[in-house]
This record gives sequence, C-alpha cells and structure tokens, in this order.
Amino acid sequence: MNIEEVRSYCLSKKGVTEEFPFGEETLVFKVMNKIFMLTGLSSRPFTCNLKMEPELTNSYREKYNEVLPGYHMNKKHWNTVIFEGNSIPRKELLWMIDHSYEQVIKGLPKKMQLELNSL
Repeated sequence: MNIEEVRSYCLSKKGVTEEFPFGEETLVFKVMNKIFMLTGLSSRPFTCNLKMEPELTNSYREKYNEVLPGYHMNKKHWNTVIFEGNSIPRKELLWMIDHSYEQVIKGLPKKMQLELNSL
C-alpha cells in the first residue's frame, strides 16, 4: 500500500481528521482529536506508526520482519509498520489500521464515543 491508499482509507473512517502537529513532514491521523496513526512523508521505505493492544505488539513483531517497535512512541502500545514490500498482506495492513483506530476509540470517554457514533 502507498501513502495515498492509506490516506484515503483513514479519511473514510468516521470522525477522522488529518493534521501536521509535528511539522510539515509528519502526517497524523486522529479520531476525535486522538492520534491513531502517523507517518513521515519523506520516510523511505513508507512506514506508519500504529497503536496495538499490548498483548499483540510483540506477536506481530515476531510474525513480520516489517513490524518494529514504535519509533519515538511507547513501544508497549505502538508498532512501526513498513507498508512497502509484499510480506504483509494488504488485508493484514488494513486490519492493523482498523485495530489502531478501534484501540483509540476504546480509550475515549463514553461521551466522546457516543458523539462519534452519532456522526
């Protein structure tokens, strides 16, 4: 998957915005103003930081060479995923984006979760 495919996929989700809070090179996707994915626009290969349940982070790192501890993030909750290459199936990449989005929603206050559901 490339950056445009990932961007379109993220923006199709309910309550998602894109921002550049860390400068023009770091694209951040948020749900209800909470980060669920970020990427460096000039990074090669194309990578994204995605949130994951702590019980899954290490198993994904073991399963795929392209899944690494989250760069500049809490390594217990975040993985850096290399999106270029063929070892991680597209379906799995999409699942990781979905999972990150859902993890952030689970951590939102109930009021914000209800607000998101009403969008």
